[in-house]
Amino acid sequence: MRGVTSETRADRHARATRPSSGHHDGAHGSGHGHSHGGPVPPAPWRTRVVLALLVVPAVVATALGLWALWPAAADVPERVPVVVEGSELVVATVVGPLAESNGDTWPTTEDATAGDVEIRLADGSTAGMQADARFVLEPGDRVTALFIGDFAETVTPYVFMDHQRDVPFGLLAGAYVLVVLLVARWRGLAALVGLAAAFAVFVGFTFPALLAGQDAMGVALVTSSAVMLVVLYLAHGLTARTTVALLGTLAGLALTAGIGAWATGAARITGASDEMAQNLPYLAPGVDLRGIALCGLVLAGMGVLNDVTITQASAVWELRAMAPHAPRRVLFARAMRIGRDHIASTVYTIAFAYVGAALPLLLTVWLLDQTPLMSLTSGEIAEEVVRTLVGSIGLVLAIPLTTAIAAVVVPGELSGPDGHGGHDGGTDREDDDGEGAGPPAGVGVGDARAVPAVR
Repeated sequence: MRGVTSETRADRHARATRPSSGHHDGAHGSGHGHSHGGPVPPAPWRTRVVLALLVVPAVVATALGLWALWPAAADVPERVPVVVEGSELVVATVVGPLAESNGDTWPTTEDATAGDVEIRLADGSTAGMQADARFVLEPGDRVTALFIGDFAETVTPYVFMDHQRDVPFGLLAGAYVLVVLLVARWRGLAALVGLAAAFAVFVGFTFPALLAGQDAMGVALVTSSAVMLVVLYLAHGLTARTTVALLGTLAGLALTAGIGAWATGAARITGASDEMAQNLPYLAPGVDLRGIALCGLVLAGMGVLNDVTITQASAVWELRAMAPHAPRRVLFARAMRIGRDHIASTVYTIAFAYVGAALPLLLTVWLLDQTPLMSLTSGEIAEEVVRTLVGSIGLVLAIPLTTAIAAVVVPGELSGPDGHGGHDGGTDREDDDGEGAGPPAGVGVGDARAVPAVR
C-alpha cells in the first residue's frame, strides 16, 4: 500500500507540474494534447542546410563580384575642386542688409544691390556679401560664402553659396535615432548600423565603380546583394525567417534588373534627361549614363523589396505560431491576403513618393500645352515612369515568391505538451476542408474550421 500511495503521490506531483496542454473545461475528451500556439521553434537542421546551400552561392558570387568590379584607384576620376586657387569657402552669420551697415568698414556704394548683406566672420570682423534678392536672408542666418576678394576690388568680397543646415540636420538625425531606439530598441540599433554599412558600400564601392566605367548591371546586382546581406541579418538576426526574406529580396532584385534592362532599351532611356547627369561625362569620361540609370532603377527598388519580403516572411511565421497544424497551402493563402493589401498600398506609395520628389518638374510639364501622354513619355518624366513601373513589377512578383518560400520553410508544427514536436518541418496534416489556419488560444486546434478567416 505504501508503494501504491507513493506512486500515486508521484503521479499527482507529475500532473501538477506538467505543462498545461491548453484545454479548457473539457474541450477535448481524449487524452491527446495539442499545441495552441506560441513561439515557432527553430527550423529543423535539414531546412537550415538547404537554406545555407541557397545563400552561400549568393555570398560567394557577391564576394567575387566585389573583387572583379572593384575599380583601380587610377581608373577613378579625380575629384573636382569646389573653389579655384586663391578663393575659399567660409561660414558666416548674416548681420543685416548692407545698406544698414555703419559704413566704417564696408561703405555702401552703388555697387551694392538690394540683395547684398553684411556678414560676420568667425574672427568677429564684418564684410559684405553678394546675394541674389531671390534668396531670403535674415539677420542671424548662418551661411556658406565664397571669398573672391583677391580677384576683384569690391565692397562685397564674398558671394552667397548656400545656407548652413548642420544644426537642423543634426537635430533631425538625433530625433530619428532616438525614436528608433526607443521604439525598436536593440533591433533598431542594429538597423541603424546596417544603414551605415549600406552607405559605406555605396561610397566605397558603388560610386567609384560607376565613375570608373565598370559594368553598371554588375555593379547594381553586387551592391544590392552586399547591402541586403548586411542589412537584413543585422536588423533581423541570423534566422531561417530572415534567410527566406533575403532569398525573396534577391529574386525580386534579379527580376527588377532583368525587366529594367529590357525597359531602358525599349523606352530609349538615355539617362541624360537631368542636367546634373549631362555634366557627368565631362567630369568622368568613362561613365555610362544609360547604365547608371539602370543601376539607379535597381537600387531604388531595393528598400521597398526588403520591406515587403520581411513582412511576408514574418506573416507566415506568425500565422504558424497561431495555427500550429495548418497546412502549408493554407498558410500561403492567408499570408497572401496580407500580401495583397501590401501590394495595394505600395503601388500608390511609390507613385506618391515620386510626385512629391518631382513636384517642380511636374508643375513645369503641366504648364506646357501638350497631351498627358506626351508629358508622360517626355524625356524629363519617362525615366521616372520606367523606374516606378519596373520597381512595382519586381515588388509585386517578389511577394508571392517570398510567401511560397516561407510557407515551405516554416516549421511544420509547434511542440506539444510533452515538449516534442509532432513534425520535423517536412509535412503537415491536411484538414478535411483545408480552410482553417488554426485557432486562437482556448479553441481546439484539431478542428481548423473553428478559426475565423484572416481578413
